[in-house]
Amino acid sequence: MKVHLIASRVLPFAPEVVWHKIRDFNGLPSWHHMIASSLIEGGKSGDQVGSVRNFFTHDGGNIREQLLALDDHRFVIAYNILQSDMGVSDYFAEISLRRVTSDNSTFVVWTAQFDCAAEKEQELKQFIGESVFQAGLANLHAVLGVT
Repeated sequence: MKVHLIASRVLPFAPEVVWHKIRDFNGLPSWHHMIASSLIEGGKSGDQVGSVRNFFTHDGGNIREQLLALDDHRFVIAYNILQSDMGVSDYFAEISLRRVTSDNSTFVVWTAQFDCAAEKEQELKQFIGESVFQAGLANLHAVLGVT
């Protein structure tokens, strides 16, 4: 079953500030509360397209993802999951930032599409959409608000 998810949030920071925090593909532990540690495999850097991050969640989960695109001009990062125990396949995700011109804040959109077994669809929508995406964006807001 093909699943499409979208999460969004307006952050009261300029896109350049938000981008500085999220553009490092290996920097997830610095802004996402679920991630305990992350490393880039093969000696590549966290902003090199094709690099693979191998990260661990606080509850012991392990996911490997590959950076597919990183656009510093459009503020877009795209990646896919290579390996996880969540029960997803053909997983593609993108985080994009758009400037809100009235106040120079940032409209963040985090999307994903993936295949999964029909009986796991609701569980995965809830977990990825709420616990990963929405909660992650809330935590990003909190982290950026600390001066």
